[in-house]
Amino acid sequence: MTTNIGLDVGKSQALAEKLNVLLANYQVFYMNVRGYHWNITGPNFFELHVKFEEIYDNLVIKIDEIAERILTLGQRPLHSFQDYLAISDIQSHTNAVTDTQTLQGTLDGFKALLVLQRDILFLAGEADDEGTASQMSDYIKEQEKLIWMLNAVSAR
Repeated sequence: MTTNIGLDVGKSQALAEKLNVLLANYQVFYMNVRGYHWNITGPNFFELHVKFEEIYDNLVIKIDEIAERILTLGQRPLHSFQDYLAISDIQSHTNAVTDTQTLQGTLDGFKALLVLQRDILFLAGEADDEGTASQMSDYIKEQEKLIWMLNAVSAR
């Protein structure tokens, strides 16, 4: 049996389940970065305040894309924070206000996303799902570069 887009139903369901885990991680990470934007203090305030807004704006776009990919695969995206918190590897990061705390939280979040996205990329390849594979590949490439840049800032 195949989905409406010609993929194996079982493989698509397994991919959608992994994408829901990724979606949960993105949602929790989005809230963390939003908090960093609101609460950052110190001499790097202006630079980081703007950067965190750029990052969370990008995360919210990806959240929508992931949910739409789950729907494209014939499944339903999770849509409650209760569900997200139950399955997310990224935990809520509260009371982070310094550049060190917020940058480390951002780096840790992206590293967790990369692990999940690489796993999904592999599964998508096994399922001949070029759409999901391309999406994950694009995210990985973008986030690897951002991690390099954030590490450069952290090394000051």
